[in-house]
Amino acid sequence: MNPAVSTEASAKETTTVRQEIQLACFRVGEALYALDIMRIKEIIRPQKLTPVPKAPPFVEGVINLRGAVIPVVDLRRRFEQPSVETGRKTRVIICSLSGKILGLVVDEVAEVRRYARHEIQPAPRFLKGRGAQFFLGVCRHNDDLIMLLDLPRILSSDERIDMEAIRESALLP
Repeated sequence: MNPAVSTEASAKETTTVRQEIQLACFRVGEALYALDIMRIKEIIRPQKLTPVPKAPPFVEGVINLRGAVIPVVDLRRRFEQPSVETGRKTRVIICSLSGKILGLVVDEVAEVRRYARHEIQPAPRFLKGRGAQFFLGVCRHNDDLIMLLDLPRILSSDERIDMEAIRESALLP
């Protein structure tokens, strides 16, 4: 095969790959949400939580994951939904945000789906209020609408979570 053709073909593949995004889809309550898989380190079962005094109400506490103290945010509480008992399908999505690691408690992880970037629409303009800033956009899968989360905004709104302070207070005797 001609090397010039091969290079041209792989350049086209790279361009195509960049036009797609892989989203990890999960449920919180009845709604479907998604995160870019590039932000996700791993998905684990819930672990023993250590509560942190004076943390925002949606911070469940911290977990020890292979020696790392990781703050855990309950998305049900963050979205002001009623709390439910941890179920068989409950998972903690371990994410990376600005070089820091944190966990997100979700009711169920559904699947990873690929979307072309043009399939992701901006969040509807009529979404107003406290929760509206948490979403980057929306995409469709069959009859379902999936809200694409804006991870930095979930964790740094009015409450301004200081993840380092949460870790340190969890480590104090």
